Amino acid sequence: MDIDGGRDFLLTPPMKTVRFGELNKDYDLLHTENPPLLIKGLCVTQLNKDHEQLIYTVLRLPWVGRSQAVVDEYIAFLSNLVSAQTFYLCSCLKMVVSHFIPSMFSSLLPVCNPCLTSRFLMPILQENFPFVQKSSRVLECYVHNLLRVTMYIPSIRRDVLEIIISKMLKLDVSASRSDIEEAEESTVHKQQEEEGLFDMDEDVSGDQPSRTGMTHPMAERLDSLMVVLLAYIRDVCHDNGSLHIDRTKELYKDLLSVFDKVILPTHASCHVQYMLFYLCSFRLALAEAFLDHLWKILLNPSQAAVLRQAAAGYLGSFLARAKFIPVLTVRACLDLLISWIHSYIDSQDSSDKQTFCDISLHGPFYSACQAVFYTLIFRHRAMLDGNMKKGLEYLQSLNLERVVMCQLNPLKVCLPTVTNMFAAITRKYQVVFCYNVIERNNRLVLPVVRRSAGGDTVSANTNPLDSFFPFDPYLLKRSGVLIEPLYQVWEDLADTEFVASKSGQQASRDDEDDFLCGVTPNTEGIMGMTPGSYDSSLRSPSSVGSPPFVSFTHRVE
Repeated sequence: MDIDGGRDFLLTPPMKTVRFGELNKDYDLLHTENPPLLIKGLCVTQLNKDHEQLIYTVLRLPWVGRSQAVVDEYIAFLSNLVSAQTFYLCSCLKMVVSHFIPSMFSSLLPVCNPCLTSRFLMPILQENFPFVQKSSRVLECYVHNLLRVTMYIPSIRRDVLEIIISKMLKLDVSASRSDIEEAEESTVHKQQEEEGLFDMDEDVSGDQPSRTGMTHPMAERLDSLMVVLLAYIRDVCHDNGSLHIDRTKELYKDLLSVFDKVILPTHASCHVQYMLFYLCSFRLALAEAFLDHLWKILLNPSQAAVLRQAAAGYLGSFLARAKFIPVLTVRACLDLLISWIHSYIDSQDSSDKQTFCDISLHGPFYSACQAVFYTLIFRHRAMLDGNMKKGLEYLQSLNLERVVMCQLNPLKVCLPTVTNMFAAITRKYQVVFCYNVIERNNRLVLPVVRRSAGGDTVSANTNPLDSFFPFDPYLLKRSGVLIEPLYQVWEDLADTEFVASKSGQQASRDDEDDFLCGVTPNTEGIMGMTPGSYDSSLRSPSSVGSPPFVSFTHRVE
């Protein structure tokens, strides 16, 4: 049989039709002819390694934008190919994952066979993850597709969540709280200046649209990803508006594993940890399980001290900021913390060695003390409301005076904002008097001289624990809409005097006399502040705008 002008098809070798990096007539033919007919003519059992060029050409076909019939036929071909010729598996997976970009995700769900193991798929998903400097749209679509993959391949969900959260943490630590606030303040200042130019035209200033995005580029990308992740958590845990207990428990276990591996060891992350905050709000049992998990980490002496201290920070911050945690749970956690603190003091007092303030030796103890102080600052009102007498009896039963006066001296190590506010509250209710200890500690603090090109500066280390509160105010605007109703913002203590550092022995004596005589101190001069990790985070977040949530569950057949 003669083909193409007398060319013997059976006796001549096959013509090379495809070369990488160039297009020829046969490659164009695959684009213009009917792809289903061409693909149907390929016998997958015969497509061995000698046909690599043909397979690579088929994988380069623009199949995503074709009709549904073409897409179905192409997917069936890929499934048959990777089943019959497994050495093409990685190439097919790479091609599929390369389409996890904007406007390319509507038809990708059935491509990956659930039988594919993470051994092949996970390295490809991680390798193709867009760089964090890519646009918010690219990152959002890729993360959205990764999460959709977990809906029909649940076995890889934990690994996928670890990849996503690790990338989000890079964005989070790149956008510090102070940088985000500075960028937002700068934008507000510019808007006020621009509006000032139109003071004579009220209609113009009234029609100005409000900005719902973040000014800081890294924060804007992180906000987009948090919207997708929180929407995924919501859709997985709920079925027709009702909480699905089993699915929620499984997702909690996966997120908790990622938390231990990735989030807990990361210092000064601001927003990513709120995924667990949001998940725990669905059911009190989840919040209590999370608290119990943190408590066990704090107690475990085999854990690194830095992780135990971080767990104490999460414990105190979660108790203080989670509005959905009832007072009974807060009291139960405080009882555990205080009992452990007193046991620790007992062990030090009974030791033959001299006890003194040393962060390297007693870091978890100081972090636990700070967690107690921080929790009482935010929750003391709830404990005292309803029955002031019983509330005060409970606070006195904690024996905080022994904690404050012990040789380990926790007030010397805790953050000054926490120490001063705790002192003001306990002084008002005459639970413990802290100012003598604070003033003695202030006299013992040695200033540090730092030399630089700009000259010498004198400063003191006000955060020797290098601690931070993970659930400080949430600054991201669009995703913050979900967090704001669950969040306990700081309320200025209008009935509590924040006593500033008083110089002179007479002022100290006057305070001590008021305390001993049972006189309520004067509360006219009040200084509003928020105890937190940073001085710049002293105000509650202003979250505006509504994220365009997308449902994950209804798209999966």
